Amino acid sequence: MLRSLEIRDLLIIDRLDLNFQPGLNVLTGETGAGKSILLDALGFVLGWRGRAELVRAGADQGEVTAVFDLSPDHAARGVLAEAGIVAEDELILRRINTADGRKTAWINDRRASGEVLRALSDTLVELHGQHDDRGLLNPRGHRLILDSFASVDVGPVRSAWTALAAARRAKSRAEETLAAAKVEEEFLRHAVAELDKLSPEPGEEATLDVRRRSMQSAEKIRSDIARAQAAMSDQGAEGVLVDALRWLEGVADRAEGRLDGALSALGRVLVELDEAQTGVEDCLSALDFNPYELEQLEERLFAIRALARKHNVLADDLGDFAEGLRKRLAVIDGGEGNLAALDLALAEAETTYRRRAARLTEVRRSSAKRLDKAMAAELAPLKMERAVFATAITQVEAGPDGMDEVAFTVATNPGAPAGPLNKIASGGELSRFLLALKVCLAGNTPGLTMIFDEIDRGVGGATADAVGRRLAALSTTAQLLVVTHSPQVAALGAHHWRVEKNVSKGMTTSTVTPLSPDQRIEEIARMLAGDTITAAAREAARALLG
Repeated sequence: MLRSLEIRDLLIIDRLDLNFQPGLNVLTGETGAGKSILLDALGFVLGWRGRAELVRAGADQGEVTAVFDLSPDHAARGVLAEAGIVAEDELILRRINTADGRKTAWINDRRASGEVLRALSDTLVELHGQHDDRGLLNPRGHRLILDSFASVDVGPVRSAWTALAAARRAKSRAEETLAAAKVEEEFLRHAVAELDKLSPEPGEEATLDVRRRSMQSAEKIRSDIARAQAAMSDQGAEGVLVDALRWLEGVADRAEGRLDGALSALGRVLVELDEAQTGVEDCLSALDFNPYELEQLEERLFAIRALARKHNVLADDLGDFAEGLRKRLAVIDGGEGNLAALDLALAEAETTYRRRAARLTEVRRSSAKRLDKAMAAELAPLKMERAVFATAITQVEAGPDGMDEVAFTVATNPGAPAGPLNKIASGGELSRFLLALKVCLAGNTPGLTMIFDEIDRGVGGATADAVGRRLAALSTTAQLLVVTHSPQVAALGAHHWRVEKNVSKGMTTSTVTPLSPDQRIEEIARMLAGDTITAAAREAARALLG
């Protein structure tokens, strides 16, 4: 319930503090007095998108604060919890609009976004404006109204539709992939066989290239190394050095030690020479190769490079490339089986969707009968006892909300054929149809504040009185704020405010005043008589107030 509304420096409102009450709250005043500004202010604090420029001329900023009372099971508590805001029994919304257009909002002193405010507003306030009943003319909204009346959960059907759409997409993608793969099946099988036969390893191309170069250069250097080996052998340097050592050792004992150093040096030279011979022999051994081996090596190296060029990949990537081709072949080889599994999944998804959609249709048809009966009961007090309201349900193409099209039809006169609302009902009748629907739907959203902006337009006299009485009846289960020009409706309000526009020192401001019983008589008399309030108008006002 909306408990209070504080407005500061907004449009033509300087300062305004309103304390609303449960039940039927009526706001009256002459046209242009500023009643719509109150709705603009409330919409602003609730995050609705409205006028761009709201700050009163000359002010730095405009500010609106709204206080709501929340019941323990109020839907707003779920929105607050999702936003990470602690819910209390009192909900305070505050929003500021600076002169340069910046907007800032708080929820219970926590900064909040306009998105959170709008989510809260859906649980706090329901606005029915002067042209709101035009929504009745659009059949697209009729299904939503019926679903709201039935308290139906469309979630299972929507989830089944999402699963069905996903199954269709999966099958379509598989079919496209299989078709594309089959186009290149011959190439894939030949390429995989060719790659599998060669079976190249990462890094193999570089290893083969180094080995090939080594083998090619071996013959060029082997002859020189062999000559060097011969020069160091016992037929060459080694033999000469051994002879020299033997000759010196034969005379060393007669040289009185003068040859000891030379003998020691020759011994070391022979040791080093032996190591050099071993290294040369190892090198010659390594340079030994089979010419047929070189031929085989070159064939494999050239085959790897040819495949790499053929498939436009690096030689080291041939293995990964082959694996990719195998996977594409696997799609072909297992494609039919995969399609069969996808067909089964699609059939199951379609069965689930149609079963849930059919169940939803049954609920809607049953609820349509209840709604028609409830509307008949509500139209009679609204002086439309001869009108017949009927909910027509026809099957349409499947969609996320089921397979039903809902349309409200009416016959306003006995014997007249039923037809769409936009062709049958007048403006005043549309307002009463809307009010009757709201009465039928009233119990579905507890704790909601409902605002009716001139819903009684186009009616007067006994019909206006009937509208007022239905609003009063509706106010027993919800708080109502009604902007009205009808004295019959105003007289039935439990609480009455007058909206006035004043001009002082060249500045126009709007004020809202709660009316005492005597002031209510004067206001309703004004609504009856106009500018000149007569005694007869006052008596009529007293009669309306009962």
